[in-house]
Amino acid sequence: MLILSIDTSTRGCSVSVHTDSGMLAGYDLYTDRSSSAMLTTLIKTSIEHAGYALSDIDAIAIAKGPGSYTGLRVGVSTAKGLCYALDKPLIAINTLEAMSLQINPFFNGHLLCPMIDARRMEVYAAVFDDRNAFVWPTQAIIMKEDSFTDLLKDNKIVFFGDGAAKCKPLLADHPNAVFPDSEIRPSAKTVGELAVNAFRNNQFENVSSFEPYYLKDFMSPPPRKQNLTT
Repeated sequence: MLILSIDTSTRGCSVSVHTDSGMLAGYDLYTDRSSSAMLTTLIKTSIEHAGYALSDIDAIAIAKGPGSYTGLRVGVSTAKGLCYALDKPLIAINTLEAMSLQINPFFNGHLLCPMIDARRMEVYAAVFDDRNAFVWPTQAIIMKEDSFTDLLKDNKIVFFGDGAAKCKPLLADHPNAVFPDSEIRPSAKTVGELAVNAFRNNQFENVSSFEPYYLKDFMSPPPRKQNLTT
């Protein structure tokens, strides 16, 4: 089993190569617009450094979202193009689930709440238990002081991701709210870990009809008014 995984859910891009025994190569870039400028380069570099060719890949995995509309479009379009060109299956992984897996081993007994910034006071979020199973489904949340009141009564919850900055001023004083010091970003490294299990269970997508998990409609800003002079 050889799986190429891609994550372009937020700023930057990430690529990894996994076998069923673990990760062989992985690269992450966190600069703006790197998904459109550097994604194909990272894919080529990752495959070569793992010691394989693209033709050796058994499946392509993509972080399906939620996340940046533009980033998701770039990643999914690239993954689908590779699937068509190589005649390989497509695996789709929830971005928040992959984020949760990054810190799951370090917070035994805690609930985990990855958050992705969705502009203004809104975040894309989900809650997972210490087995990385969903407690709350993926949803768009407008952050308020009582957004997590019920869960925080009886559980310690770790809030992380770039959306957690909106949550921290509201919940930082709660004794059960935990905010890690280091920033946790989406990564193809854990997308690949989840994709290995999906491959074993034949959890593949229909390549032609698959679309990113946007969670909400894309809203373009209104055009700026132009001052016309005669």
